Amino acid sequence: MGGLEKKKYERGSATNYITRNKARKKLQLSLADFRRLCILKGIYPHEPKHKKKVNKGSTSPRTFYLLKDIKFLLHEPIINKFREYKVFVRKLRKAFGKGEWNAVERIKENKPGYKLDHIIKERYPTFIDALRDLDDALSMCILFATFPRTGKCHVQTIQLCRRLTIEFMHFVIASRSLRKVFLSIKGIYYQAEVLGQPITWITPYAFAHNHPTDVDYRVMATFTEFYTTLLGFVNFRLYQTLNLQYPPNLEDKAEQELKSEEEDQYAMDSETYMEKLSAMSASLTRVVAPGMEDDAEVDVFPMDGSSTEQEEEARKEQQELEQQKKLFEGLKFFLNREVPREPLAFVIRSFGGEVSWDRSMCIGATYDMEDTTITHQIVDRPMLDKQVINRYYVQPQWLFDSVNAKLLLPVADYFPGVLLPPHLSPFVVEKDGDYIPPEKQKLLAMQRGEYAAEESESEEEEEEDKPDDEHDEMLKKREGCETSGKKLNVRVTAGTMKMENRARAAQHEKGEEKRLAIMMMKKREKYLYNKIMFGKKRKVREANKLAAKRKAHDDTLKSEKKRKKARKEQSMA
Repeated sequence: MGGLEKKKYERGSATNYITRNKARKKLQLSLADFRRLCILKGIYPHEPKHKKKVNKGSTSPRTFYLLKDIKFLLHEPIINKFREYKVFVRKLRKAFGKGEWNAVERIKENKPGYKLDHIIKERYPTFIDALRDLDDALSMCILFATFPRTGKCHVQTIQLCRRLTIEFMHFVIASRSLRKVFLSIKGIYYQAEVLGQPITWITPYAFAHNHPTDVDYRVMATFTEFYTTLLGFVNFRLYQTLNLQYPPNLEDKAEQELKSEEEDQYAMDSETYMEKLSAMSASLTRVVAPGMEDDAEVDVFPMDGSSTEQEEEARKEQQELEQQKKLFEGLKFFLNREVPREPLAFVIRSFGGEVSWDRSMCIGATYDMEDTTITHQIVDRPMLDKQVINRYYVQPQWLFDSVNAKLLLPVADYFPGVLLPPHLSPFVVEKDGDYIPPEKQKLLAMQRGEYAAEESESEEEEEEDKPDDEHDEMLKKREGCETSGKKLNVRVTAGTMKMENRARAAQHEKGEEKRLAIMMMKKREKYLYNKIMFGKKRKVREANKLAAKRKAHDDTLKSEKKRKKARKEQSMA
């Protein structure tokens, strides 16, 4: 007896995939609802390895999903909510058409809704999983919070995104978990370390912008709907870890000030409270009074001979981290009107500093500009008013550079009107053989407590000056001898025998052994070795090229300075 006939494209990998149209028909959903459901559930298209087999011999472009993912969606309760909402829209349209206004009100009251709580628990089994996926959620919510209130996005979504992001920033301030800040063309990059997980997000600059026409806002709104639910869960859990009240509440003193201001200036309580909260100048209330809490102290064990170097390094890193958290402690800042208030206040408060601004600019100011205890005033244009003697006037970049350097940098390089030093990215970590700019080398020396870079620069300048002086002296001696008719005495000293350098001989032997080992390699191993060496040489070439560019740039700057100096001397003469 013959076996069953095997049909083509009905076995193997072809049965693991399903096209988007078939999946849609299987779930009985429209394309918009199917796309929305896939975004919420975290299901994405997959590219088959053998696309022609899966596509039954056709080469036409199609979108494929894994069949197991589509089967996973069959019993999703949100699908029924989508269908209920379609029925609700149909009934509402019919009542509007007939002019039955009582029925319209009744249908609106019974509008179906759904929650994404079960999806959050399903996609993130543990809290650490949610923290690892928080980068995109924060960036998207912060972007939506900056949108203008137009028809492109619901006002409620914008307000919700703004509230959730401000709550997260308050947690970062309270936990002192901010680590890096970088000003880029796209926006401001922040990195915080929350429960051992690095979270990086970007905040756009506060510029007015038009909505681009080539962006699908429905897809973005679906992602934001999921991200706001996730961020709400995370915020609640994070506030619990610090024993903070959630939703966040300002301290009693701040609340009393807020009530008095509400009566005078604002009508809506929620907007006033949100403005006060977004000022980030006041601390949040805790569930238990700080005096009644048991402060957990880190156990310090005596150093034994058995303690390893890794433990010592970890202890050093912990000490540096504690110092960085208290970077701005004891300092009082005042922000001028022209500087961006929110990012500066966030950075200053995250490292223990106090901050205030002009009361007419925004509510939440804690002290005035006339306060004599202010240590730093952040300005971004020439000061026309009289300057106070006992405070520093610096540009905003000083704050960000100090945070990235983990120490208070000298303020002389950041005075108003001074050409600022380059703003180096803290996310770039140079490896062995990479080009390190001189500014980074100077910064690393300052972190180690050395000033080797400055000393080497001064030594180089002295060495450049010395040959000229010695050359002039030799010329003077020669001229003096020629005028006097005397001959220069030239001495010939006895030569000394040079002993053979053993280190150089050993190095030569090692090089010969290496050459012989390369000759004895197999063809495949030699190919891999050559690739590795080629990569290393290319890295060195790139570093040398960058160093040469920087040297040429510095030389042009020096020549320009000399020209200016010569012109000044000529004008003075």
